[in-house]
Amino acid sequence: MREFDLCVIGSGPAGQWAAIQAAKLGKSVVLVERRDVVGGVAVNTGTIPSKALREAILSMVDRQSAMPQMADFQRAREHSFRSLISSADRVIDAEIEIIQGHMRSNVVVVLHGVASFVEPHVVRVEGTYSSDTIRAAHVLIATGTEPARPDNMIFDDQTVITSDEILQLESLPHSMIVVGGGVIGTEYASMLSLLGVKVTLIEGRSRILDFVDGEIGEALQYHLSQGGMTLRLGEQVVKICKIEPTPGARTSDNTMAEAVLESGKTVRGDCLLYAVGRQGSTEELGLDKADLAADNRGRLKVNEHYQTSVPHIYAAGDVIGFPSLASTSMEQGRAAACHMFGEPIHLVSKLLPYGIYSIPEISMVGWTEERLTEEGIPFESGIAQYREIARGQLLGDDIGMLKMLIHQETQTILGVHTIGTGATELIHIGQCAMAFNATVDYFVNAVFNYPTLAECYKVAAYNGLNKLRSV
Repeated sequence: MREFDLCVIGSGPAGQWAAIQAAKLGKSVVLVERRDVVGGVAVNTGTIPSKALREAILSMVDRQSAMPQMADFQRAREHSFRSLISSADRVIDAEIEIIQGHMRSNVVVVLHGVASFVEPHVVRVEGTYSSDTIRAAHVLIATGTEPARPDNMIFDDQTVITSDEILQLESLPHSMIVVGGGVIGTEYASMLSLLGVKVTLIEGRSRILDFVDGEIGEALQYHLSQGGMTLRLGEQVVKICKIEPTPGARTSDNTMAEAVLESGKTVRGDCLLYAVGRQGSTEELGLDKADLAADNRGRLKVNEHYQTSVPHIYAAGDVIGFPSLASTSMEQGRAAACHMFGEPIHLVSKLLPYGIYSIPEISMVGWTEERLTEEGIPFESGIAQYREIARGQLLGDDIGMLKMLIHQETQTILGVHTIGTGATELIHIGQCAMAFNATVDYFVNAVFNYPTLAECYKVAAYNGLNKLRSV
């Protein structure tokens, strides 16, 4: 039996950072990954592949601005889907090599196989050709999540799929139904729409991405509709099945997908992407042997130090639920490793930026207008339109905008929300200002490079101040 100070189960962002942090503290670490390659969902099927595909699409149509035009659709149809995926594959391979290099340089032992508890301090790893038994003083569970697959649905990797299979499609369908208007559904729906696929997005709530600022969310919906996407909001899907193609249907297969809505409507497409919820990947862990139990969505409950109910067993990343971001997972894994080995650390900041890589992309940090109104906090909004900014004109982005929410009394920045080119990069300026409790005067007096999108902050600050002064 091999002995280690720490056994990390899962090599996604949380697992990587926990393993490296513990190794930096001089601890012996083993990292267990069930796939043949490291990186977890983030590198292999989720964050990196989808963003690499997005960049390949934007590069292919020779366009970095927010919304496609008819010429972009034409160029998109001239390229094969597999050529785009090949571009994404190169990025994935590079990321895997980088992670493997980090593990080697930090002397982290990597084992490939399915991990399961034998007892609270003992983990069994069953690989394809061999098995290992590990005793560890501490264990970190960072197994991530996998797409939810309802029992009453039949997934076939071709007609009815999840986000795990979408990058394995051999060719683009002529039409696609996307069930779920969350981050994953919205991102893929917007990408496929840009590629000329006739997309119908079905969401049970009254709008997609209902956690983002209402004005930003409505702007995204408008521009997706303008790009040719059909949005069916406030509609519940009650049945999904495969059917024979209708006469004249443009499908390369002998089946189509059909979604039956609660209202009685039916929606048909060559392919259906089910993107409603994810489940914690804990089923194979044998949690009962470690005196642990997951909730009905496979997630583990932890305290502020990422400890489970068993003190030497920690959990971090998507497997513990909200906010389920790669960026926060990294910090959670690092914080867990520091706590288990007595290394002082500041807890992960609650001021988290959110980035949704739809086309156009959106990003946010801090409070939304809706939440401020609910809490009775007096605020004013300052808005800058990209079309007012020289850089926005240079980029050809006339739909982008940045909104700054300002406290009416203290004039501190309460939230920043943006849609358009570079939104996920631009948001970090607002994040830093909010971290230091900056007031709107900071942006009024700041000097930004010209021409840049960062100027939006100055314009939004003036706009907000003018409203506060009733100018």
